[in-house]
Amino acid sequence: MDFRQLRYFLAVANEGQVTGAARLLNMEQPPLSRQMKQLERELGVTLFDRSGKRLRLTAAGELLRERAEALLARLGETEKEVRELDEGVRGVLSIGAVVSCVSLLPGPIRRFREQHPQVTFKIREGDHFLLSEQLDKRTIELAVTRLPFEAPFDPARYEVRPLPSDPFAALLPASWVPASRAREMEMRELARYPLLTLKTEHTRAMHERVWEEFRLHGLNPEPLCECSSVAIIVALVAAGIGATVLPKSVVASFPSANIAVFDLPKTGFRSDVGLVWLKDRYLSRSARRFIEIFADPREH
Repeated sequence: MDFRQLRYFLAVANEGQVTGAARLLNMEQPPLSRQMKQLERELGVTLFDRSGKRLRLTAAGELLRERAEALLARLGETEKEVRELDEGVRGVLSIGAVVSCVSLLPGPIRRFREQHPQVTFKIREGDHFLLSEQLDKRTIELAVTRLPFEAPFDPARYEVRPLPSDPFAALLPASWVPASRAREMEMRELARYPLLTLKTEHTRAMHERVWEEFRLHGLNPEPLCECSSVAIIVALVAAGIGATVLPKSVVASFPSANIAVFDLPKTGFRSDVGLVWLKDRYLSRSARRFIEIFADPREH
């Protein structure tokens, strides 16, 4: 068994058919079929259930896919690490971010590009669950996210670099308040409005942090609506459905003349932000440099 066979096997496993895999690999179908049968003979196991229209992996095939993906990812990292010894900071840097942190990216990316113009970027958006999967699969090297990082896996697997925290603010439909009033608000006043909150099956920390602040002020409001994304909440606020509490930097990503933003000066509560990556896995030179630039307090 060699890396070439593993690449062939993954193509067939992911496509569920030899014909489609052969097309992706730019090879003929019969040689690919022979390679799969040879691999099964070498291992002494059946990797595919061939009884249906599509190939399905057996238990042995599922295990081999998991191991093959990890092995090929490590091979790619090793090749990249060796090349970087001479090439310096270049290549493609893949970064993930939760929607509420997107507005934090342009500054560090601009500063990074000024110093390392040979690096290009791939940026992916997702919740904590999706970002943790992408980190594990090496689709991304780093994630910019709210803390705590609510990954479905052991949190000890991740390295976290805290960044400057972000103050929370109240967002209200602009039609609900006079344009001339001061842009500050107390939690008690905010609690009188119908409230929208960010809460999903996988991410609850921000909701819990906001409602903890209400409780500290002796308040226990019931949310009108639990929303699965920041974009939904902002759209509902702009439409006059309700008010919400979000990190203030989010406003930069969703500017709207229909939303009034209020500081919460008597609370002082903030949203923690951080860079996250996998421990004990190779980080490219560009990723390490990006972390340095993003986390430098002189840049904030």
